[in-house]
Amino acid sequence: MKKVLLSIYALVIYTCAVSQQAITPFEKSSGKKTASYEEIIHFYNHLGKQFRTICLKVFHSTDSGFPLNLVLFSSDKTFDPKEWHKKGKIVVLVNNGIHAGEPDGIDASMMLLRDLANGKITAPDNVVLAVIPVYNVGGALNRNSFSRVNQVGPESYGFRGNGQNLDLNRDFTKNDSKNARAFAQIFHYLNPDIFIDNHVSDGADYQHTMTLLSTQHNKLGNELGKFLHDTLEPALYTGMANKNFPLTPYVSFEEGSPDKGWAAFCDPPRYSSGYTTLFQTIGFTSETHMLKPFADRVWSTYALMQTMLEETAKKSKEIINARKQSIKATQQQKDFPLSWKLDTSFHDIIHFKGYESGYKKSEVTGMDRLYYDKSKPFEKEVKYYNTFAGHQWVTAPKYYIIPQGWWPVLDILKLNKVEMKRLPHDSLIEVEAYRIEDYKSLAKPYEKHHKNYNVSVVKNTQKIKFLKGDYIINCDQRARRYLVEMLEPTGDDSFFAWNFFDAVLQQKEGYSAYRWEDVAAALLKERPELKKILEEKKLADTVFAASAAAQLDFVYKNSPYYEPAHLRYPVYRIPAN
Repeated sequence: MKKVLLSIYALVIYTCAVSQQAITPFEKSSGKKTASYEEIIHFYNHLGKQFRTICLKVFHSTDSGFPLNLVLFSSDKTFDPKEWHKKGKIVVLVNNGIHAGEPDGIDASMMLLRDLANGKITAPDNVVLAVIPVYNVGGALNRNSFSRVNQVGPESYGFRGNGQNLDLNRDFTKNDSKNARAFAQIFHYLNPDIFIDNHVSDGADYQHTMTLLSTQHNKLGNELGKFLHDTLEPALYTGMANKNFPLTPYVSFEEGSPDKGWAAFCDPPRYSSGYTTLFQTIGFTSETHMLKPFADRVWSTYALMQTMLEETAKKSKEIINARKQSIKATQQQKDFPLSWKLDTSFHDIIHFKGYESGYKKSEVTGMDRLYYDKSKPFEKEVKYYNTFAGHQWVTAPKYYIIPQGWWPVLDILKLNKVEMKRLPHDSLIEVEAYRIEDYKSLAKPYEKHHKNYNVSVVKNTQKIKFLKGDYIINCDQRARRYLVEMLEPTGDDSFFAWNFFDAVLQQKEGYSAYRWEDVAAALLKERPELKKILEEKKLADTVFAASAAAQLDFVYKNSPYYEPAHLRYPVYRIPAN
């Protein structure tokens, strides 16, 4: 009997110790502190040892030198994503701390995973949860109390920039960071049905603690986009209202009244939810309101993730069927839009809880300044413009061909599980080739790049010699939409837009004018048709006629001496028909 009592006593002591260790820094501080990177990793290591439903995985390095961690929760204690999908389970991936000064999801996820593991929350059998505890490890290690001047709490937090001072929420397609490359590995390893990226917002003041940015449903398209807009989003709004955290769509106006409504954010692929769209994964970005108390923001994030698990469990078959249909439809799709335009002829009506705004004298400048009067709350129905039409359409080719010298692009394609083959021998192939006719570049750097935009091209058919080992990519594969949006040079977030192919924009060979004068004169005698075109251009263009340099350049660029690679986009197309 004495041994039994001692065993029970030891078990009680152990349970109390475990419980103490499973309390988060957020809870210990009564909602004033967020966990440090070291505390986060210690917490999950302990949780993994305590519960067989928790599994920790490590994915390569981040720019900080530390690995990217992934925490998995599966109620049946199995941790094979392929088996999850075979069994019809919904895979939900949560990303936290992409901006490490926005830590709400970090603390909410710690408590949620613990509560799922210890049974405080009933875990749905048909949903598994994967959590990146903190994505921006470098930012989390760069802790301070001042960089989020617009934000109320916590006492200290991480920094927006990562180990390279990159904003990781602009890096999902260009992959400048090791973080983004590790994320791609996690994403394709899991093949998630649902993705949530937890943030804190800036902008207008209003009553809502939680706002939600969803994958733009027209961009998601097919049955999946319709299911998101008509079924899943309304269920999330109802579930959050029932938890006393009424949702509103991500608020994109900063000043004045919402009486005219506002437009949804149409997320390009550089952002997380835009990237997931390329692979038919429903993406969400949660944005808690920066002026709400930190504790309220964390608990609203907890409530949103809990609601997501509940609603996806109820609708698992619908999600799986809609996603299968959308994947199949995308693989059969011929034409793709490369950009999107707001269609204001359609709108939803949403219930918005705001504050009256006005202007008063600034104590800093003495001039008028905006303020929100919290003594004057209001509730009203407003228009929400969430319909976008595809623009700048392009027909997908049967194949793309990329010379092996462009290995930075090829490496990213491989990272995203693009299937490709190498040419077995040197080959002369008839292809469609683009020539860059015009483009503009940002005057100032944006996330390490001077991004290209307003790109215009001319397409022609040429026979080009490719070398053994160059890559040929069949577009009839899972990554079809990703390939089109990334490899077409006029795409908003294409590799060309992000300067991966800028080397072709610079002419590598040239001439000395005095030497070219003699060669050009001989050339014009040999090619009277070129001489005629030159004379006609001089008659039609007085500026051209007055410039010897322009005329010499014109002849050069219409001669065999001009390098064919200049302005020729080095991704080639073999059309489907």
